[in-house]
Amino acid sequence: MSRTAETVPSGRPAAASGTAAATAPRDAEGPGRGGARRDGRTAGPRTGARARARAGAWAWAELLRLPALFTVPGDVLAGAAATGVRAGPRTLLAIGSSLCLYEAGMALNDWADRAEDAAERPHRPIPSGRVRPTAALTAACGLTAGGLALAARAGRPALAVAVPLATTVWAYDLTLKHTPAGPVAMAAARGLDLLLGAAATGGDVRAAVPSAALLGTHTLAVTAVSREETRGGSSLAPLAALATTGLLAHLAARRPTRLPAGRGEAATPGLPGPTSAARSRSTDRSLLPGTTFRPTTERITSALTSAVTAAYVATAARPYFHAALNPSPPLTQRAVGGGIRATIPLQAALTARAGGKATAVLIAALAPLGRKFARKVSIT
Repeated sequence: MSRTAETVPSGRPAAASGTAAATAPRDAEGPGRGGARRDGRTAGPRTGARARARAGAWAWAELLRLPALFTVPGDVLAGAAATGVRAGPRTLLAIGSSLCLYEAGMALNDWADRAEDAAERPHRPIPSGRVRPTAALTAACGLTAGGLALAARAGRPALAVAVPLATTVWAYDLTLKHTPAGPVAMAAARGLDLLLGAAATGGDVRAAVPSAALLGTHTLAVTAVSREETRGGSSLAPLAALATTGLLAHLAARRPTRLPAGRGEAATPGLPGPTSAARSRSTDRSLLPGTTFRPTTERITSALTSAVTAAYVATAARPYFHAALNPSPPLTQRAVGGGIRATIPLQAALTARAGGKATAVLIAALAPLGRKFARKVSIT
């Protein structure tokens, strides 16, 4: 789904991203130069068909920016954790819906930008002829329909969030992308994606609104930086993103504030996330005035939240700082990539502070996988 700067084409020259011939893995048994195989024999029809299939799959992987998919499940899982309800089959359906809508936005993005890409990024799958425009549009429509169908299976609350989410994705790609409202639309889409997890899991999204606000603010900063990645020349957006990263890290690492037992609701001054009513009614000694005792579970939660928050800062801050010092297109593109990758530890931090320790570790584990695949296919 087109929810962060992932969907904004990077604008790198062909030498940086590579053409299909440069980036697609070569078939060890496939034809070499002059149509001959490495062992000297002539390549047969079956070998040629296999090579074409691999090239086609690689083109679609580039179009859909598959490494960016690792930033998607954490949205839903963070939303589910914020509700205080255990994730279940409906949560998995929401993850499937989110993945479909995300990839719909990716395909639609390149279809909408096909004329611009032909002039500025001819190596992209559509202008290079590796993916037909009609195929990309058909994929966007099919993935959107699939995402809405999965959301419907997850329940009416989930569908009630998925519909405006899909609408935001299409509005961004077709209309809002090149307007001042573009970053706001992208941030809203990412926030809605987190609320989708809350709606599917617990039915009520109110508890997840603070987490959605934090994640949306991060996305807003990344998208603002991405608008300069093909031109560079401005330090303002990277500096603003750097400051935003520090603020979000501070808020994400804070313990959710609870009201006294029996009130049934969590206090949410500013952006710190709420907790479930059950947790609010607990008699945890660490919440009583004048005490310093913290149970082992609370210490583990605090340590895990601090660790993944530090990972968030480390992933995003350094490339932002470099882009602020030298806002050239290459460094700005690196800043965008760092901001996208930082989405994962931020999701983990939001999940950990809500008490989802095991889920937070699972989300954090997606980060190295995303980096590995990003070495082969560009994340932007």
